[in-house]
Amino acid sequence: MGQYKIIIPEEEIEFSAIRAQGSGGQNVNKVSNAVHLRFDIRASSLSELNKQRLLAYSDQRINSEGVIVIKAQQHRSLEKNRAEAVERLHELIQQATTVQKARRATKPSRSVKAKRVDSKTKRGRTKNLRGKVDDQ
Repeated sequence: MGQYKIIIPEEEIEFSAIRAQGSGGQNVNKVSNAVHLRFDIRASSLSELNKQRLLAYSDQRINSEGVIVIKAQQHRSLEKNRAEAVERLHELIQQATTVQKARRATKPSRSVKAKRVDSKTKRGRTKNLRGKVDDQ
């Protein structure tokens, strides 16, 4: 499967403005510039396969009711935080719905095996030469 862009309608995303944590100077107690994004997986227009993959995906942002909750408070403006939250939602959905390519086991070639044994022998000889010298 190739990489494809999943489009989420704006109506399916619920935003709520909250006060950001941390220092913010004189603005901190007046302006609500952080954003809580909520996206209900079960009620969304995603395909059933993608819904199942998202619900099975292990991520702390997906709660037990099947709702994705993302908090964005990096920027000082509400619009930038909102855009960042939507971007992080897209990234989460993309990660959860991408199918990993199956890994095929391979065996080392004969020459690689021979090189490994030769280097072990050479290393053993070097260590053996470090032993005590006998006076005769």
